Amino acid sequence: MMRGAAKRKSDTQKPAACERDDALTDDRFRLLIPRAAWDALPEDVRLRFSKRLSGTAVAAYRGEIVWTRLSRAGWLLAQLCRLIGAPLPTGGSGPAPAAVAVSEDRKSGGQCWTRLYGRARGRPQVIHSAKSFAGPTGLEEHIGGGFGMALAVRAEADALIFASEHYFWQAAGFRLRIPRWLSPGATTVTHQHLGSGRFAFDLKVTHPLLGELLNQHGLFRDA
Repeated sequence: MMRGAAKRKSDTQKPAACERDDALTDDRFRLLIPRAAWDALPEDVRLRFSKRLSGTAVAAYRGEIVWTRLSRAGWLLAQLCRLIGAPLPTGGSGPAPAAVAVSEDRKSGGQCWTRLYGRARGRPQVIHSAKSFAGPTGLEEHIGGGFGMALAVRAEADALIFASEHYFWQAAGFRLRIPRWLSPGATTVTHQHLGSGRFAFDLKVTHPLLGELLNQHGLFRDA
């Protein structure tokens, strides 16, 4: 009886061990930057962007948005973007609870990112986007209505930085690159290591003529 029980216990432990191994085998982000730069990143960052999110697996992060600052032009841009699913924060705010969930995007083979931002009044804002490992830079973010941006990725010290290279619109197999003079400007997202499973999230959108449209700073930790 004891040998049978031990065997059953061993059998139940094997899938868990396999899941832990499978969770750290996604090299798609690592391949976007030079190996030396990737290896120089803190271990927390490398592990966070190496999770194999297959099937129903979800990576969750909880924290708060410390501030969201919108210029007048930035506020107008955020309101116009409601027409394609509100991919930008629609109002400035002080500290507010926030959560992020990342899962597999079965349609593109990439990842679905869902961000939940609390508000002092009214319902929280939910922002959806999908990352696909495609295009001239190797990474694209689709934000709704057929619009998206190609992202260039680089590592600097303790941070992984995603910067827009260009914007595009696509539908039914047709793809149009949006001219720079029609784009909202440069979008930069910074994922900075803070230690002990914590990281800072910074989102900035800067227009060449109108200046900074959006500046958002959040603090998160592995859930």
